[in-house]
Amino acid sequence: MRRFDGQIAIVTGAASGIGNRIALDLAARGARVFGVDVQAEPLYEVPGITALPCDLADAEAYRALLIGIENDCGRVDVLANVAGIDEPLSAVGADTAFYRRILEVNFFAAVTGTLTVLPGMTARRRGCVLNCSSDSVHSPIAHESAYVASKGALSAFTESVALEVRSLNVHVHVLYPGFVESPLGTRSLERGMKRPPRAIVRTTEQVSASALDGLGGRAIEINAARAAALTPLLRILAPPLYRRLMAGRSMPI
Repeated sequence: MRRFDGQIAIVTGAASGIGNRIALDLAARGARVFGVDVQAEPLYEVPGITALPCDLADAEAYRALLIGIENDCGRVDVLANVAGIDEPLSAVGADTAFYRRILEVNFFAAVTGTLTVLPGMTARRRGCVLNCSSDSVHSPIAHESAYVASKGALSAFTESVALEVRSLNVHVHVLYPGFVESPLGTRSLERGMKRPPRAIVRTTEQVSASALDGLGGRAIEINAARAAALTPLLRILAPPLYRRLMAGRSMPI
């Protein structure tokens, strides 16, 4: 189990779900943790976590928050961009404002965070960034085009940046958590999404352990549910079966 003693760690989406578990586990592993969330109230009384409210759709506010922490603490060792939003919508008749809102939180906030901390990390030749994507980018379903597009963009961005800075001993990772019954995942089930196979279902504890143990490793991708990463093979080897399975999983609206 990797330790983070004395390290400065920032986690977005820290008030619930995967982000909350990662923040708690970083603190348990010795890090000084700043938990960022648009609704940070649940973190105010949590030992080991400094709660910081921030609307991540406001890129300048998020950037200023990160710069403030770096100035006060002298560095940022770990940044975990975990916050995300989802709302199924038919693309028929949709407008770009809806897509922009999803992208602001799921993609541009993580881009803002990554670009803000990278100069300090590369100058020190030390640091880790974790950007939380989604296994749905490997197998998109209907009515999720905004969410899947935002996470697909995040995956591509993260991998490209990781290749650029890896020679500077800075590690940038993309996390694929599988299906987790976090608040976001639970809402999807309540809306009528079929429960995924057991092989790709993970708890927040399992995802956090995979993420934290993978930080600083050689792999850019951290797959908490390895079976989910095999879905593209089904698309190649059995396209009709793949299409039937994806159609059956489509999100009702």
